[in-house]
Amino acid sequence: MVKPIPCALLRLKWKNIWVYANSEDDGFFKFDLEPDATKNVTGWQEVQVEMVGDRNSEKVIAKGNGLIYFPPANRFGCISDIDDTFLISHSSHLLKRLYVLLTQNAHSRKPFEGVVRHYQLLSQAGSTPEKPNPFFYVSSSEWNLYDFIVEFARKNELPAGIYLLNQLKKFSQLLKTGQGKHSGKFTRIVRIMESFPQMRFILLGDSSQRDPYIYASIVEHFPQQVHAVYIRDIYKKNKKNVVEVLTKIEQAGIPCCFFSHSKEAILHSRKIGLIPFDQTI
Repeated sequence: MVKPIPCALLRLKWKNIWVYANSEDDGFFKFDLEPDATKNVTGWQEVQVEMVGDRNSEKVIAKGNGLIYFPPANRFGCISDIDDTFLISHSSHLLKRLYVLLTQNAHSRKPFEGVVRHYQLLSQAGSTPEKPNPFFYVSSSEWNLYDFIVEFARKNELPAGIYLLNQLKKFSQLLKTGQGKHSGKFTRIVRIMESFPQMRFILLGDSSQRDPYIYASIVEHFPQQVHAVYIRDIYKKNKKNVVEVLTKIEQAGIPCCFFSHSKEAILHSRKIGLIPFDQTI
């Protein structure tokens, strides 16, 4: 339950740098750091964000601490959906989805068997534990669920990552939770690809909604940046259509894996050289 505050003046402090911004109508805000200030910086960096009355005021109305992430110059990055890709959510069944959403929490909800291990292995594909591959979690779920998702990921030891979610929903829109515009998801993925043009990406999703079609469009626009596509077989009614979409992606020279269990995905990652064979499943 959240109430957005539009047009609020905010400032971010990182090291000795102060950056100002105003919140938008839906309460969201964005800070832009100068490239020179971020040169040679990698990994997670602590920041402080404050809501103030005006630029000359010392009065702090509210404040909080956060983290920003500067990905290292790794070869690979991972872009993953959330619901029914690693978090069991029943996205294709509204009543089941609402039931687990309203009756369970971040500690009682479950990931799919083997998915955490797959993600942990992918975080080190062609990299090192000290500089893991960046993970971007892009979902049609709303920012209302951010705290829940972060706690679920922490509790289950999923790779830490950046979350790009959908606009906030009011309580009256509860029945539409997770049913946001999928075009917005495509746009968020495009932002990632354009921000890291030298990085190749592993795309992970499921068959319950639009992931296969979104990823096919990404392949059309960024064929040199997509290294592999993984789709969890979660909605049998879509199986035939998903197979056709993935076949077209494979014809473009990009390996695809349409799987029911994460063990199959891990074996595929081994087959294409992402994961060494000496890594235990």
